[in-house]
Formats: sequence, C-alpha cells, structure tokens
Amino acid sequence: MFTGIVEEVGRIASVAHGDALTTLVTEGRLAHEGAQLGDSIAVNGVCLTVVAIDGPRLTFEAVPETLRRTNLGRLTAGAAVNLERALAAGRPMGGHYVQGHVDGRAAVRSRRDDGDALEVWLDAPPDLLRYVVPKGFVTVDGASLTVVETDAQGFSVTLVPHTRANVVFGDPAPGYVANLEVDVTAKYVERALEARLASFEARLAALEAARDA
Repeated sequence: MFTGIVEEVGRIASVAHGDALTTLVTEGRLAHEGAQLGDSIAVNGVCLTVVAIDGPRLTFEAVPETLRRTNLGRLTAGAAVNLERALAAGRPMGGHYVQGHVDGRAAVRSRRDDGDALEVWLDAPPDLLRYVVPKGFVTVDGASLTVVETDAQGFSVTLVPHTRANVVFGDPAPGYVANLEVDVTAKYVERALEARLASFEARLAALEAARDA
C-alpha cells in the first residue's frame, strides 16, 4: 500500500531486457534508506519487489504483463523515476490509498498554464475512464492527483508548483505516456452493484415468466 506522495525523484542506473524478465536498477537516496530484500517500492507508481541491494542502488524485476501495462518498458539508463516506499505505521498518511497496481497508461493530450500551476489533459482507455470522476483521485506515475474535469476521451489535473518540482510528471509534453491507477474503491462499488443488478434481473425474469405462464 502507498499514498501517492512521491518521496523522491531517483534515476534508472541500468536496464537489462531478458526473455522472461526485465531487470531494472534504480538509484536514489531517501526512498532507498533502510530497504530490505523483499520490500515493496513504487517505481513510477508500479509496486516492485526489491531483489538485490547495492548501497543506494536497488534491483527489481518486471514481468511481461507489467511492461505491457506500464511505461517501465520504455525506461533507459539515466531516466528519472518517481520513488515511494510502502506505507509504514507511524508515517503520515497523505494522498490517497494507492495499491501500486497500475491499471493502464494515459497519454498527455495538452497542457496549459493556469497561473503558477499547469493544467494537463490526459487521454485514457474507456474501460478505465469510467472510474474517473471530477474531484476524485487518480495516480499518475505514482503521484496522487485530484481530477478536475472529464470528457469523452480523458480527464484533466492541475499541477501546483511544488508537485511540478518534485515529480517526473511535472513538465509533460503532449504525447508523454504515463502510468495510470484509478481509485480501487470505484471498482469495488461496480462489482457490488453488478451482483445486485444481476440478482434483480434474475428475479424480474422469473416474475415475467410466471406472469406469462
């Protein structure tokens, strides 16, 4: 579990693509302090497990499914990445509940200065966009953001100066592809309503059949 409050911007020290796994080595300072083998760290919002430690460098392995759903497969040595350690007892709970289970990718459609802030529109797949609502939460490259508006293709967020200065996504160009995690609460609500609706439809069908008999 994470908060979506990025702890630091680290960098990719190396990437090695294999037939079954891609190995990524990150380098940072704050997010790597006290790391142990088996710990979970969000890299651009993707929950990855630490498999090796070498000072400030941590090694992770990503499977093909992870690469298909995220932008990790596009990373090269030297690329900047958002890093956040898993939520621990005693640490402040900001942002929102983030699983680190990226649902898909969103592409930057446009950007516009809004005073000292930046308004960014992102296009998202329809199967994810249905979970995005104005004033709700999304996680973009691991950063917890509030949705401002939605339309038929995507949604907008506003990046304040502090956020812009402390995340990879702070100065995105149109076409940039970001990792997107929607609020898991919306998916749970949908599943619960689907079950209730299916039960209602079954009872209604039974009543109609009895009426026509």
